[in-house]
This record gives sequence, C-alpha cells and structure tokens, in this order.
Amino acid sequence: MTETVLLVGGGGREHAIARAVDTSTATETELYACASNRNPGITSLADGFETVSETDADPIVAYAEDVGATLAVIGPESALEAGVADALDEAGVYAFGPQEAEARIETDKAFQREFMDEHSIPGCPDYAVFDDAEDAADYIRKYDGDLAIKPQGLTGGKGVRVIGDQITEDEGIEYVLESDYETFVLEERLVGEEFTVQAFVADGQYRVSPAVQDHKRAYEGDEGPNTGGMGSYSDATFELPFMTESEYTDAVSIIDAVVEAMPDYKGILYGQFMLTSEGPRVVEFNARFGDPEAMNTLPVLETDFVDILVAAREGEELPDLVFSNQATVCKYAVPDGYPTDPEAGAKVQIDEESAGEALLFYASVDERDDGIYTTTSRSFAVVGLAETITSAEAIAEEALAKAGEEGLRVRHDIGKADLLQKRIDHMSEIRGD
Repeated sequence: MTETVLLVGGGGREHAIARAVDTSTATETELYACASNRNPGITSLADGFETVSETDADPIVAYAEDVGATLAVIGPESALEAGVADALDEAGVYAFGPQEAEARIETDKAFQREFMDEHSIPGCPDYAVFDDAEDAADYIRKYDGDLAIKPQGLTGGKGVRVIGDQITEDEGIEYVLESDYETFVLEERLVGEEFTVQAFVADGQYRVSPAVQDHKRAYEGDEGPNTGGMGSYSDATFELPFMTESEYTDAVSIIDAVVEAMPDYKGILYGQFMLTSEGPRVVEFNARFGDPEAMNTLPVLETDFVDILVAAREGEELPDLVFSNQATVCKYAVPDGYPTDPEAGAKVQIDEESAGEALLFYASVDERDDGIYTTTSRSFAVVGLAETITSAEAIAEEALAKAGEEGLRVRHDIGKADLLQKRIDHMSEIRGD
C-alpha cells in the first residue's frame, strides 16, 4: 500500500520532516505539502504543493482529501492551536500531531503549569498566573528572587523576558505594564543549562530521541534578544557533554509522567528542560518538533519515519528508535538585523550541492525566477554530521563559508569547543563538582 503523506508547514523544521518522509524505504510513499510560503526545499521533494494558511483547517482538509492523504504531519504550533489536527482526524486523515485540547500544553502556558500541578508532574517551578498587569507588577516587586515573565499564549519563542538575565526588575515591571499581552505566567527563574528531549507519542506510548541544546540568543556569547533559535547541537550519545546519563533519564521520567497523564496525546512531545543543581526542571513543553531541533534529530534517525507514523495510526506498538552514533551541529543563517529589524532581499548563494558534506534546510526564503532571496525571518540552516561535535561544527562552517555572508548573519560559536567547555564548566560549578 502506498502511504500518501500530507505535510503542513513551510519552515526549516518541515523541510527536515519532508526529507525524512522522502528517504523512507520500508513503505512506498507520496508526499504532498501545504503552507503559506513555498519552501524550495520542500517543493523539490513533494509530489504536489498547495499555498494555504497553516491555520486554515478547511482548505487543508480539502487538499488532503483531494490528494488522497492517508497520513498527515503537522509542523507549526499555530496549526495545532487552530485545530488543524482535529479537522484532519475528523475527516479520516490520521494527523500525527495533538488535537487542540492536548496542544494546550504548549499553546497555553497557564494551562501547562496548572496541568503539571494537577497531575503532580515533576520539575514544575514556582509560578503564578495574572490577568491584571498591575497585580503582575506588584508580584514582581514583592517576589524574593528573579522571575521569568511569560505571556500566556504563543509568541514564536520571542515573548519571554527573564529578570536577572535579559532585563532588570524595573524593566520587567515596565514590560507587563506596557505590553499588549493580557495574561502572564510569572515563574521562578531557573538557573543551569537548557536542553530539549523530543519524544514520538501515540496511544500512551512514547519513544525518545537524543538531547539537543538550542541557542535562542541572537548574538555570539549568548548575547542579544531571543530569537526563534539560531542553531543547536547534539552529541553522538543521547546525553550532551554537560550532563550525565542519569540526568537524561530524569528528564525522560518527566515526559513519561506527561504521557501517562495525557493518554490521548499523539505526535511529538518536546520537553524543554533546565538542568539545575536539583536536576532537570521544566522550562516548557512544546507540542511539535523543535525548529531547529528537528534538524538535529531527524537526520540521525535510522528507524523509518513513515513506519513510525503508520504504527501510530494503526494503534500498534511504536518501533524502537535507532539513531546513528553521530553528533550534529545546526547553524541558522538569518537576515541582517534579525530579529529586531531584519533586512530582506539578500540573494542566497547556497544550494544542496554547494553545501558539501552538510545538509541544507531552507526556512523562510523567497524563490524568484533568478534565485532564492531572504525574507525577514530565518533563512536557511546547515547541519554537519560527524563522530564528534567539533567535527560536525567544522562541516557546518565549511558550508557557511561557501554560502557567504552578504546580507546574512550567523552565530559561529554554536558547537565550538570553547562554548561547549563553558557549558561543562557552568554545570560543574552549579553541581559543586
């Protein structure tokens, strides 16, 4: 039987998913995609493409039915919040992505913390929810310690402000008083090293992937505003260099508790953790693959991706996930001025052939008759794969050198030995080693 897969979304994460479907060998597949933008990496792999908003369920369902989709994979969180998975499921197209009610674990930060409280999910920080800005400001003034200030809903990874790290207490008070956001979750600031674990979930089962560390800050040395993610790395093991095997296992036990408490969940459950002196604590959960973390995880996944989707749809036991023993380093090229004042229109001087040993994933680009150009969002990512993080980083850098940097900016420090050692030293200090 041919499996016809519909991919919803047009970013770098979705390009990685498209590649995973395209390289499936256990099952004959066809791939169709729909998104608001035409990602040239996705369209080169897809048998068909429809331009449609990722949050507009009706035309997505219509396209799924038109192409005879038997499976769907939903990339962006905005589509999950809009109930696209619900609509596809109702139409008889199995969507590998949580329905709107379960996706609230990402889309509603107040729900996320209250859910953790209600089900005694470990790793939850102290928090309080406010729908009155003056009350939130007063809480900040009186709180004994630093706080993370989080708008309740989706912010594209750019809405959180952390007192004592990014801003002062006075700036935090100004943020809640002058922001357009209506509801805030104020949480104790967690200190340590962040990492993520992405799990494939269906029918109360889950299978986990290697830990990844993303780099949210815009500039080298972890400076500047938060972004959607400037790049990330994973090791040849499931752990990262600054963590122990037991610390990784402790993070997985938190995912286990969430899956047990949410038996109808299906899709990817992404746990973002802070490794603290007390072990892993939960920064947040996401209800889909990370971007860029999907570009670290999927290229080293040796288990057939479509086989996983079919097992989930059929209610069968999920296959054990096998990953190649390779480290990965992903680096995003973004337009000059990103994220505060991005300048679009630079020509992208790289393609899959010129990327050499690295994998190339397009994100938000404008394909014209004479080439591919940047927009105001992240442009493309290159991913190096090798036996060590250092070697993978060198492969990514070689590809970026061929791409050039006119009109583009890159965080070159991601995956470099000195930054890795800084992470290791930081955790040793926190643990009191």
